[in-house]
Amino acid sequence: MPAANLKVVTAAQMTALEHESERQGASTDTLMENAGLAVAEYARQRLGGVAGARVIILVGPGNNGADGLVAGRHLRRWGAEVTACLLTRRPEVDPKMDLARDYGVATLNLAAGEGMAAYERLLARSHLVIDSVLGTGRSRALQGVVQEALLQVAAIREGSGHPLLLALDVPTGLDSDTGAVDDATPAMDATLVLGFPKAGLLSFPGAGRVGELVTLDIGLPNGVGQDDIALELLTPEWVASQLPPRPLDSHKGTYGHLLVVAGSRNYVGAACLVARAAHRAGAGLVTLATPKSVYPIVAAQLTETIHLPLPEDEDGRVHPDAAHMVREVLPRYDALAVGSGMGQSDGVSGFMESLLLAAPFLNLPVLVDADGLNSLPRLGSWWQQRSGPLVLTPHPGEMATLTGLSTPDVQRDRVGVAREWAAQWQAVVVLKGAFTAIAEPVLPHTSGPQRDGLVRLSPFADPGLASGGTGDVLTGITGSLLAQGMDPFDAASCAVYLHGLAAELATNGRGPVGLLASEVADSVPGAIGAVIQPRRSGNYSEGNRP
Repeated sequence: MPAANLKVVTAAQMTALEHESERQGASTDTLMENAGLAVAEYARQRLGGVAGARVIILVGPGNNGADGLVAGRHLRRWGAEVTACLLTRRPEVDPKMDLARDYGVATLNLAAGEGMAAYERLLARSHLVIDSVLGTGRSRALQGVVQEALLQVAAIREGSGHPLLLALDVPTGLDSDTGAVDDATPAMDATLVLGFPKAGLLSFPGAGRVGELVTLDIGLPNGVGQDDIALELLTPEWVASQLPPRPLDSHKGTYGHLLVVAGSRNYVGAACLVARAAHRAGAGLVTLATPKSVYPIVAAQLTETIHLPLPEDEDGRVHPDAAHMVREVLPRYDALAVGSGMGQSDGVSGFMESLLLAAPFLNLPVLVDADGLNSLPRLGSWWQQRSGPLVLTPHPGEMATLTGLSTPDVQRDRVGVAREWAAQWQAVVVLKGAFTAIAEPVLPHTSGPQRDGLVRLSPFADPGLASGGTGDVLTGITGSLLAQGMDPFDAASCAVYLHGLAAELATNGRGPVGLLASEVADSVPGAIGAVIQPRRSGNYSEGNRP
């Protein structure tokens, strides 16, 4: 099968997938047994063996608790000392509990008033705790025994760093759809996702409690019910399958010519970073158009780049008249990236208007970032005045400026906001930040139901990228892939993944503090090589079963 991204689901969608799976012959009981075994195998691998290990399974009322009991049964079978701590009532007929007891799993019924002191003693000596209390679809505030038990877990980990804490599918107290999270929910070492990641695991604040996101195969039939799911997590396999091939008989013309319009007297570095990243991402040729006073500075730093000095205003920003000069040379290029470090002024807005909105419309792919984005709201209904492939790469503040929303509103529903405005603007929208969202533009249907536009999420949430210039690097990578002929939505998606992986490679062994944007740019070739040579990467891993 061709490489694919990983679907991301809501609680309702996961329930529907399970029902469809049962209709196709994979019963709920089979999925439950597969899930419990997969969790147990992951735990055994993570601990380096479980013989003699002391394990606590926190058990809730439904299928999530049953999955935990299956995992406990297998861990006990492999020699672990396993105690199932019941935090809520279980069904009167409970075959998974009966089987666990038959294999020697001990029980402590906290829900029935059995001693919290005994539970605390167990925690203090345990090597592993598996949270299988509340699964998807449970969003009410934690209280009573459940709340107390989780607070005890948090307390013991703060004091000793032990035990290893794994959540089964969703950490208890985290809303699987929205990412809202209860104060009592402890931070996990890993969340073991069953089948598909849930949307709330990739949304803050809950994402901060997830730990490593590990997706386990539970035996859902291939392709079952996934066509209607319009949210995906980028995978390295998919990225590798989309990147342009590099044939042995290729030459610089094979990989496109990118025109970058960027920089101003106050923001020289932005122009350099875009061009540098574009080279690193494989563009055959890169031309950098900057105000004429900036040209000698960037030319001294970028020996591989072609340069196009532009008329400027008295403050060293591009002059509106430069738009005509740029338009005259555009037929030479395969893509245009504009906006980084240009500054904000009426003149810059005039330049953007003449460049993007004047007839004849540009027919090559255009990426707009940074100050180019901030100019667009000054141009009225700009999206109704242009045509051609367009990629916009706003951070949350820029998205707020473009839409009239507040930044908290943008952050509250990143996927929904990106999807809605990609459709309205008929542009690929890259909403930057932790788990960057890339939304495709969907044309309105003239008849029948309107489908949701596909949104792809980055698996990376890297504080190392929270520094000046890293967005310019993303612009350069994206522009480079556009110039190499990639579809705009796919180019933006691959660029986001490579950008995140490059940051991970650049910080490897050093931590996230002090990462320079130029270091991210210089790590892009290594990121491309890493996805072409398959490896596990990002804030998640697809379960390589032990």
